[in-house]
Amino acid sequence: MKLLVLLSRVPYPLEKGDKLRAYHLMVRLARRHEIILCCLSDGPTDPEHIAHLRSFCSHIEVVRIPRWRILLKLGSALFARLPFQVAYFHHGTAQRAIDRVIKEHRPDHVLCQLVRTTEYVRSHPTLPKTLDYMDTLSKGMERRTRNAPVHLRPLFQTETRRLIRYENLMFDLFDHTVIISAQDREYIYHPLRDRVAVIPNGVDTEHFAPRSQEKKYDLVFTGNMNYPPNIDSVVFLVQKVLPIVRQQRPSTTLLISGVDPSPEVKDLARRDPHVEVSGWVKDIRNSYASAHIFIAPMQIGTGLQNKLLEAMAMRMPCITSALANNAVRAEPGKCILIGQSPEDYATHILRLLDDPGERDRLAQAGYDFVRDRFNWDRSAADLERLVVSGSVMV
Repeated sequence: MKLLVLLSRVPYPLEKGDKLRAYHLMVRLARRHEIILCCLSDGPTDPEHIAHLRSFCSHIEVVRIPRWRILLKLGSALFARLPFQVAYFHHGTAQRAIDRVIKEHRPDHVLCQLVRTTEYVRSHPTLPKTLDYMDTLSKGMERRTRNAPVHLRPLFQTETRRLIRYENLMFDLFDHTVIISAQDREYIYHPLRDRVAVIPNGVDTEHFAPRSQEKKYDLVFTGNMNYPPNIDSVVFLVQKVLPIVRQQRPSTTLLISGVDPSPEVKDLARRDPHVEVSGWVKDIRNSYASAHIFIAPMQIGTGLQNKLLEAMAMRMPCITSALANNAVRAEPGKCILIGQSPEDYATHILRLLDDPGERDRLAQAGYDFVRDRFNWDRSAADLERLVVSGSVMV
């Protein structure tokens, strides 16, 4: 089968969740099918990254969209019905390039990741297609609205309504739809949402494996540090949780590691000598392994937190929120610790820092859980079955 994959970003290197999912699924689908990749970029791409993708893609089309065009399109989107996230990624230049690829390569099926890319296939109604919602963007936007500045809330509310309408429209236009977790499927407003197939992420347990390394930090948080839910989490951690912890352990340290730290994140390190913001690192495994505890107090956002799977696979004790664990479904108290209030998180942190035996027990239980439940080969096989035969366990 010729499978055309449409992505809103170049899927390598693997520093963001959507890239991680697209990459691992494509690598495995390429073992039995021909992959034609079309993706967008608002900046230059490293030739070495493209060369790596060519090792399993028969054709790659990267469409460069200048940022001034993106800003112009967003301005016009104020007076249109498309969600801003869709308008941001939909441009005439890219549409013509994708139309040309479809005409020249005649794919048997199209896989679109996120509703950001779906406008590109609306003019091809007879082409079989699958939409990977990944997570429910409308729900994520709704949650962000609650914490948004007052002057921005009307804009966020407008985007939420547009996304709900658009997600439902795409449900009806695509042959198949998939999503990352059962939790996110419930946030789809379409009355037939139970038909959306749940295909979770996996974790590369050969790459993310336990390792011995000097522990320079007590706590670590990883992720795309320009992503609002991650920013919200580390601000909550530093400003609300750590002051309680430091009443008993004044020198408790935190590493915040990940690409593109926002000014707000960088400011946390400037104000607190025990907080370090690393920015992008060549091997994120070093960041995980350098700390005693992984913590992700996610307060907003949707989808499956890959950072939790990776930390568990590296046999780290993990603390997170019920919101983040709803997609993972690890057993609280056995495989993972769940916090709600700053006091909850502080209690968990102090307990684990004071009890190496409990850290080891929790880490081993999380490690066993992840290796048993999250497997990229299994997820790719489910997606392949859906695309080829139209059936998969939902």
